[in-house]
Amino acid sequence: MDCFPENILIEILSYLSIRELLRSARVCKRWRQLVKDQRLWRNVDLSTWKGMTSRVLWVLLRQYLGRGLRYLRLRGLLLSARAGAFLSEPWLQTLSSKCPRLCRLTLLHTDLRGLRSCSLLPHTLQVLELRSCEVPPGFFTQNPPGSPELDGPKPAASKIHSKPPKSPSFSGISIETLVLDNVPSFTNQHLQSLSSWARLSRLELRELIRVTAAGLRACAPPGPQALARLRHLEMDTGNRQQMAALGLGEGWAGLEGLGLGGREVSPGLLCLSRLPDLRWLRLRNCRLTEMMVLRSCRTLKELHRLEFWQVEFVTEGRGGGEAEGGGEKEEGEREREEPSENDPVPNLRRSLGTLLPKCSLLFTQCKVTENTD
Repeated sequence: MDCFPENILIEILSYLSIRELLRSARVCKRWRQLVKDQRLWRNVDLSTWKGMTSRVLWVLLRQYLGRGLRYLRLRGLLLSARAGAFLSEPWLQTLSSKCPRLCRLTLLHTDLRGLRSCSLLPHTLQVLELRSCEVPPGFFTQNPPGSPELDGPKPAASKIHSKPPKSPSFSGISIETLVLDNVPSFTNQHLQSLSSWARLSRLELRELIRVTAAGLRACAPPGPQALARLRHLEMDTGNRQQMAALGLGEGWAGLEGLGLGGREVSPGLLCLSRLPDLRWLRLRNCRLTEMMVLRSCRTLKELHRLEFWQVEFVTEGRGGGEAEGGGEKEEGEREREEPSENDPVPNLRRSLGTLLPKCSLLFTQCKVTENTD
């Protein structure tokens, strides 16, 4: 192995898992130095590590994680018999100082109720994903409840140090993309607190049972708690009221990307006519008819991309769903067009091409069923 250049050895080691890397570090001093190379620690996925503890996290942070870290994925202890605190404030502070280039963090099954606020997370984060996690009240506020700006029992000190408490540690949240997937404790108050995030431009909400239609409606601009800077919104829910809330009021001004999914996606399609700035639309994990798609998209003249992911298209035996698309081909020519994996509904593609000439279409894992009723 001594005859191999360092770059080749680093390339070979990059195919190993984190646990295998740690075992390799015990071989010899040279291998230990190679394993510590930051090129091997850019994207760290610890979600498959069974038996992960806070002690192991401290060892990784002190010995291996450093300036090269860009993406970190962790699995907590919510589903473990050892359920309890997993991430501590000292560990997060050390992570912020040792990994100044960390820009994406994904947490799975993690109990965050021991943290005061998401402001304790590294301030270099641009993407935060919370999947099946638990969060405390006020977690998404700009300042944690225990910060000097909110705890004011020291009047004398607050006069003398009126400016220093406004330190950059709680000056703002730089997260641009927030993904919330099956977070049971996420409520309307959490959603409304996101209005103070100056850089939040993309929000993905999936299966949030405690978010009501009124909470969604309050976040749509204009309004004091509106997410005015939001440019991309994705919703995946089986709640009909949540989906219908998108079509109330004045729509969502400035929204350029929209993703809708779940059993009750049809009410959300009613809002499309009120989104004049929409450029990108994705429909996923739902049942649709050709007529439904054509009616909802006919006013989106500026739409550039339309995606269908795992959509079940329900066709009528009589072909009634083609009347509105504007396709003028003969019936015999229509029957000759065979559906394919990339084009499961040729009639819909042809009709959308007439309605939206600027729009590109993408079908992924879609299927077609015939309504025999």
